[in-house]
Amino acid sequence: MTKQQSIKTNDVSTAILQIPLEMLSISDLNPRKTVSDAHIANLADSIERFGLIHNLAGLMDEDGKVGIVAGGCRLRAIQLIAKRSKDHPFVTVPVKLAADALEAEDWASAENAAREDMTPADEVRAFGRMKMRGATVPEIALAFAVTEARVYQRLALAGLPAAVLDALTDGEISLGTAKAFTLSDDEALTLSILDQVKGQAISESAIKNALHPDAIKASDRRAKFVGVDAYEAEGGAVTRDLFSEEIFLASPALLDQLFAEKLDTACADPIKAQGWAWAETRSEAWLNHYDLDQMKLARIYPIGGELTGAEAKEYDELAELANGGVLDEAGEARLSTLQAILDGDYSTDQRAHAGCIILVNGSGKLEVTAGLVRPEDKKAAIEAGVLQAPQTSKTDTPKSPYSQKLTTDMQAIRLASVQAALLAKPELVLDLLGFGLSDVSGSFESVFGIRLNRPTNAPSVEDGFSREPRLDHGMDASEYWQQGKRVEDLSLAFVTFRESGKKARNAKITEAITRTLPYQAGDPAFFNLIADEAGADIRKHWTPTAENFFARVSATYLIDLMCDFLDCDARDDRVAGFAKLKKAEKAEKMEMLVSDPTTQKLMGLTPDQKAKLDKWVPDCV
Repeated sequence: MTKQQSIKTNDVSTAILQIPLEMLSISDLNPRKTVSDAHIANLADSIERFGLIHNLAGLMDEDGKVGIVAGGCRLRAIQLIAKRSKDHPFVTVPVKLAADALEAEDWASAENAAREDMTPADEVRAFGRMKMRGATVPEIALAFAVTEARVYQRLALAGLPAAVLDALTDGEISLGTAKAFTLSDDEALTLSILDQVKGQAISESAIKNALHPDAIKASDRRAKFVGVDAYEAEGGAVTRDLFSEEIFLASPALLDQLFAEKLDTACADPIKAQGWAWAETRSEAWLNHYDLDQMKLARIYPIGGELTGAEAKEYDELAELANGGVLDEAGEARLSTLQAILDGDYSTDQRAHAGCIILVNGSGKLEVTAGLVRPEDKKAAIEAGVLQAPQTSKTDTPKSPYSQKLTTDMQAIRLASVQAALLAKPELVLDLLGFGLSDVSGSFESVFGIRLNRPTNAPSVEDGFSREPRLDHGMDASEYWQQGKRVEDLSLAFVTFRESGKKARNAKITEAITRTLPYQAGDPAFFNLIADEAGADIRKHWTPTAENFFARVSATYLIDLMCDFLDCDARDDRVAGFAKLKKAEKAEKMEMLVSDPTTQKLMGLTPDQKAKLDKWVPDCV
């Protein structure tokens, strides 16, 4: 095209003409002034592979040169192709010419204002169609000037059922929701969940949990400890999320097995190599002091070392540099060596009388708590001089966290649970009655109060306490009179009672005798035997609430209890947040943790922790 060529003005904007490449340039009317070199390079690769799909648009000046007002990026890409290859096909370029500057300006504004990226659903389908026609991922990336990672992600979506893509197109689900469905290989389950989430603000994680309710993330401490590769080597199934790079382990039973086996293997080293008397593994992620107290373990500590005068001076100098943040790597190593000397180590005698507990912490790393002396080893450890004998002064006895009234209430609740259990064991009641009435027991009052005493079996705060109605048997005379239950004709009442049969008679005897059982009849060990034989369960009759328990103990106790329930220490964010609550709020929070599934989920309770919570009772009974 030269200035000698004539073009009719009314035909210019309706024809697409081939214009020599050297006659083309970017018009000042083109609004896109800044474009990244990477984008132009990708676009050039795409045009070389698939050709120029859309023509350019511009305005010709009086010299026959054309300023491009729409398609500037395409022109830059064509110029790059021409620059890097002498055999390029673009001697001329198709350009639609505007009739005048006003029309050209309208085109420039219209193209950029109307430019709209493909919707995710359209892009998914387009990528999928190219894949079906045999295009490779790099070729698809070139064609659409996108990254290969984007192509892989879109192709993962392309494999979804058509109903999911339709819902994405119609705006019934978000792109994030569609991504979550790529984790499913069960179409029926996918479509079922799709129907439930259409038009709903459901999180991706909730959908993933619904698709794989038993799956465990690779970030779980068990998975970190075992290793995903080791898990897969044993045949464990995994699902990989292309979008978040998350990995889900679909065989929790296998993971638990591998976790236990590896932990048991790790337990052998402290005994063989380090000389400890014993080593024990725990499945929990944290061992707190309350657990140690419950196990009646004593603790011994390493024997600290001493630094020479020169070493002490060096230690102080290095510590000062470390506090100032200017200690180099060699200095840190030296400071660690000196610190190890100060920290000391366990002696051979200490190891011979103590052991350690090994667990896997929240980061998936082994954590060893050493220097623990079992109750049966304490005497020998004291005699060997590695454990100090316990002090017997009253000042060493810790104050009970329970008030006397609360303790009395809990004992009444436990008594009620034992009595209720005995109602289902009439033969046991009769055996106990016979034993109590014989001289073998020494005193019948150690088992039953034959005078039909009625020990207190109801707490002063009855919130959360479920009374067994059959244990109301034996109201005193004043109650009978007040309730109008006075028997007018004893003879008739006795005849009627006998006609009810032996089964009813035995039931009445069982109820009456059971109601007389005092708390810790005879001695605590014997009472415990009765409770075990009867299968007593306090939690069948009592649920801890703010009113009946949590508000009646100290805030410090509640914080310790929260640590115990969550298997963590006070540094855990959940406990730290709990500690900031007011006392009444702490009590309410504990009640919700015990009884509210939503609170349990938000606090991250595991199934084992929930089971532990369902059985928990305070140790004052």
